[in-house]
Amino acid sequence: MAGVIEKRAVGETETCRAAAGAKAMIKGMVLGASLLLAAANASLAQETPAAGPGPAPQSWQSLSPPQQQVLKGFQGKWDSLPPEKQQSLAKGSQRWLSMTPEQRGGAEQRFQQWRALPPEQRTQLRQRWHEFKSLPPEQQQRVREQYQRFRQMPPERRQELRRQWRQMSPQQRRTYIGKLPPPSGAHRSRH
Repeated sequence: MAGVIEKRAVGETETCRAAAGAKAMIKGMVLGASLLLAAANASLAQETPAAGPGPAPQSWQSLSPPQQQVLKGFQGKWDSLPPEKQQSLAKGSQRWLSMTPEQRGGAEQRFQQWRALPPEQRTQLRQRWHEFKSLPPEQQQRVREQYQRFRQMPPERRQELRRQWRQMSPQQRRTYIGKLPPPSGAHRSRH
């Protein structure tokens, strides 16, 4: 992020520069928490109902034995779950099974951190995740890149950016986010 900040136009305030990293950090945390939540335990991921008839129910027997082992807590109630939930759980179990032991350990640790959050904070993070997913792909990429730059900063600098971000008004945040550079490899059209 330091490189991006250095390239900013002269006269841009330090507060505005700080916002990019802080916003990216927030979005990245939401992204990471949500992805890990789904990987560690798809049963807690809240999904929006699909438009139209939706997927067909999936039988317990259609799951592979390793999937059944991962989802054993749902065996007795599997048939009563909505098809969307069954599909989500089956997909999550596949992701879990495709992880390395190290990835699983990290996912379990982050899932425990997620479970330790107050319900209000989990709800807020879910809302932010849905907001992130509603962004156009190029904006999502921009957020990911800014988050990676933020993570590479020294802890003291990250803390300062967080402080500055919290002090900004929502309008100041929106204005600054609109000034972020496009993701690498993307081109802004100028008319």
